[in-house]
Amino acid sequence: MTLENLLAIRRLVQHEAGRAAILKLLAAAQRNLADAKVTTISPENRFDAAYKAILQCAMAALWAKGYRTSTSEPGHHQTAIQALPLTLALGSDTVIVLDALRKQRNLNDYTGDGVSDALLAECIVQAESLLQLTRTTLGVS
Repeated sequence: MTLENLLAIRRLVQHEAGRAAILKLLAAAQRNLADAKVTTISPENRFDAAYKAILQCAMAALWAKGYRTSTSEPGHHQTAIQALPLTLALGSDTVIVLDALRKQRNLNDYTGDGVSDALLAECIVQAESLLQLTRTTLGVS
């Protein structure tokens, strides 16, 4: 699968984001990651903030390639995460972990399932790692 294939099947649309917009999104990811580390809020909200940072990194990487997910189709979070090997050369093992975090986020949001301390810690670690990789790959300090 290529980004062009995802465009052809309408999972992506062309999108021209300038460097300022990408930097703004990465700054939001950094703020969400900081929020995820605030221990006075619930594990579920901390998890959601860390997951949001992951998604913002995935979106920034797509924007840098000239695309964004098609929000008119269901599954835009999944598309953004599954495109990471194409946008940031992320390994499939890590994509599997990120996709599992996406599924847990859905369970939390739509069924009220809680989040364990271990799962929260993993989400924060993954968000930190992805933010660093995104910054490095996109040449952002």
